Amino acid sequence: MWRQWSLPRQFKLFYIRFIRLRGAPEEIAEGMALGIFIGMTPTMGAQILIAIFVAALLRKNKIAAALGVFITNPVTAPFIYGFEYELGRYLLGWKRLRLPTELSWEVVRHLSWGVIVPLCLGSLIFAVVFGLLAYFLTLKAMPVVKRYKISRWRRPARGLPSDQGKSR
Repeated sequence: MWRQWSLPRQFKLFYIRFIRLRGAPEEIAEGMALGIFIGMTPTMGAQILIAIFVAALLRKNKIAAALGVFITNPVTAPFIYGFEYELGRYLLGWKRLRLPTELSWEVVRHLSWGVIVPLCLGSLIFAVVFGLLAYFLTLKAMPVVKRYKISRWRRPARGLPSDQGKSR
């Protein structure tokens, strides 16, 4: 039954990868915090490569960093980037941008700077806050999570008629 549903299966596989991470809880928490930090930046599309590269440079857990990046995904990214933009705009005291009525290079340049600067400021604040939060939560959760055992999915019997496969 679970094999037909890809979302629960992906969640379970993500969880299995997380609890099978090797290393001390501090190392895993540092890698996860780094991944969350990079995941909060507006670098969608290159986040995993950046996280693995920076984790290798800083000698942190590369797999935990890569897993942490998945905080931003196609479902969460619009909300995260929207909140980051609004926070940056609020801190800078800028007004919300409106869509232009005409399109020119000057308008595009003004619009791009009007989005990039608040987004980068907001993402830096979000990255620090959520990175620290991820570090402490992961540090506390790793010993508890490692104790859980994950059961395997039932595999369908091969080569047996459907009646014999159900009796097992």
